[in-house]
Amino acid sequence: MLRGLAITSLLAFTACASLASLSRHPAAPPAPPIEVTPAPAPEPEAGAVPSRTLRVKASAFNSLHGQTDATPSVGAWGDRLSPGMKAIAVSADLIELGLERGQRVRIHGLEGEYVVADRMPPRWERKIDIYMGEDVRAARDWGIREVDIIWTPDGN
Repeated sequence: MLRGLAITSLLAFTACASLASLSRHPAAPPAPPIEVTPAPAPEPEAGAVPSRTLRVKASAFNSLHGQTDATPSVGAWGDRLSPGMKAIAVSADLIELGLERGQRVRIHGLEGEYVVADRMPPRWERKIDIYMGEDVRAARDWGIREVDIIWTPDGN
């Protein structure tokens, strides 16, 4: 019995001591929130033309009879298309924005640069067609997507 009373007293003393130490050491004030400010954008070099970004619809095409006219490997400007090339066709409104023949373009989600080597019929707007050689399955798998394209006007 004496042993149980000693343990109970010890527990009570420990609890009181813990409470007393809390009252002697008030909690530290909360730290002020950290302010995150974005880094300033780098200044473009003098005379540098800024790149442009545009969201467009992107489909895919092949150089096969049935998808085009009698010369499926020749673009509208006369450029020869061959499997393995990274080329695109663009709608007329994009040509007016600077995506002219020979312009290099990056397509978000695809590696490397693509060259504007063909133009699309006038009925299309804000659209590109990505050349996929003779790989019909790849073109079908691509389908139609919205993508961001990036180019530097006059930076052929």
